[in-house]
Amino acid sequence: MAKKSLKTVIPRWRYYCVMLVLVSLPIVVLVKVAQLQVLPDEERGVDFLQTQGDNRAIRKEIIPAYRGLITDRNGEPLAVSTPVTSLIADPLLMQTEAAPHHIIKLADALGVSLAKLKADLKRYRNKSFMYLARQMPSAEAEAVLRLEIPGVSARKEYKRFYPAGEVTAQLVGFTDIDDSGQEGMELAYNAWLTGEPGAKKVVQDQAGRVIKDISLIKPAHAGDSLRLSIDLRVQYAAYRALKAAVQKHRAKSGSVVVLDVKTGEVLAMANQPSVNPNDRYSLQPGLIRNRAVTDMLEPGSTVKPFTVLAALESGSFEPDSLIDTSPGYIRVANKVINDPNNYGVLNVAGVLRKSSQVGTTKIALALNPHSTRRLFERMGFGEPVGSGFPGETLGNLPAHRSWPKVTQAAFGYGYGLSVSSLQLARAYTILANNGYRKEVSLIAIDSEPESTKVVDENLVRAVRGMLQAASGEQGTGKRAMIEGYSVGGKTGTARKTKVGGGYDENRHMSVFAGLSPIKKPRLVTVVVIDEPNEDLYSGGLVAAPVFSEVTGNALRLLQVTPDQLDTGRTVASLLRVPIKREDS
Repeated sequence: MAKKSLKTVIPRWRYYCVMLVLVSLPIVVLVKVAQLQVLPDEERGVDFLQTQGDNRAIRKEIIPAYRGLITDRNGEPLAVSTPVTSLIADPLLMQTEAAPHHIIKLADALGVSLAKLKADLKRYRNKSFMYLARQMPSAEAEAVLRLEIPGVSARKEYKRFYPAGEVTAQLVGFTDIDDSGQEGMELAYNAWLTGEPGAKKVVQDQAGRVIKDISLIKPAHAGDSLRLSIDLRVQYAAYRALKAAVQKHRAKSGSVVVLDVKTGEVLAMANQPSVNPNDRYSLQPGLIRNRAVTDMLEPGSTVKPFTVLAALESGSFEPDSLIDTSPGYIRVANKVINDPNNYGVLNVAGVLRKSSQVGTTKIALALNPHSTRRLFERMGFGEPVGSGFPGETLGNLPAHRSWPKVTQAAFGYGYGLSVSSLQLARAYTILANNGYRKEVSLIAIDSEPESTKVVDENLVRAVRGMLQAASGEQGTGKRAMIEGYSVGGKTGTARKTKVGGGYDENRHMSVFAGLSPIKKPRLVTVVVIDEPNEDLYSGGLVAAPVFSEVTGNALRLLQVTPDQLDTGRTVASLLRVPIKREDS
């Protein structure tokens, strides 16, 4: 039996409905796409999607600011900032995107162990930022970036460099890894030198690399430059002479300060031992302090000129007043004060020339100790120098209600008070400035500053003449003489105190303080050598030669006309001085 064929009849309306739906679907999709990507007012539309995309790709990047230059008075750079690159990472992104072999390559490129890198990434696993390496040379950083490891990117920074190295280390100081001042003038003027960072909007790819700058939010402003008072040529001369002396005498340490008499500016301030601030691994706390400003010492015989000045000011003594120092010693209470020889009868100038302890003791005991102390105070002892240098010491100028004879005598020849090298140098500038006191400055001064009269000019000139004799052939400071220039100064050899009290017979501080030329002084120099060897420790043998070399070179470098010409020498030949800069 033949089968019946069944024919399905689809109603026309249903057919058109299906076709309408099929045709409408692309239109609906297009409308939805338009809503999302074109129409701005649509909820979760183009603005919403754009914002979401920007949140994932647009970042605000800090623009580092250039730290201000530090230069010497002539513009020679002492501290500059050089561009470097720091590598940073997004640990969250590295966990999701970076393959294990990426971490291995990154550790190898950074020169760190794989275990350490993994430990660092684990420690910052819940953060989106960490440093991989700070302040790398740009070429080395680029080699790491070329590995194209997801989550690894770069940040531009600045690193401080010190061209003079250890020659100016304690004075200039240094910054930390974030370019903030930590020591020296870098710390004292940190706010002045620090610039203001800027910011910009950038587009980053999935690996965190900047692929496009969008806009500048705020420009970076560089820090202001700082022009110091020091003359780098004089600084090199002081550093070289001091280093040679400390090594020769196997001393513990030393310092040199050179002041410009006319302005009070510090032309040189050198310390030994020193350290290279460009090598942060060698920085040691004991080597970075500026001994000339922060360390105190009992000045010993270098303050005898001020005791003599107090004697002249009292009216009880004249330069030719006679003092009998026989038999070479004097007993004060239970203490015997000795001279190395019996000098017999000396005038006041002779007491200073021979540095007689007995003569100075007799002068000091004849004076009102309160008046002597007040003169020392006018010289600037026991008060801040005002240099602005971090850690500057006040020194110690005791104000006893009653002065035992032993204390009064010791005070006259430099024991029982403490000063810094810079304080002592400032006091000698008063002698050089005819009784006028000028404030010390570590910043270059373009005009001569004001001064204050603290003592009579005629008395100062008389003491200056005595200092010239003390530095002459018959004086204790004859090794301070400079060819072509007159010199005035005073030696000092002070015993150092013991921990348990009293003074150590085998540990000394060798000092020389002086000025040149005598008639119209231009420079004051103070040299301190701490604990030279036991066989040779007097200020005249250890510190005076350093004064001669440093001050002589400085006078010639500054083109100061010689005032004691030898008939066989010309001014031009005396002014020539070779200065060889040592590698830092």
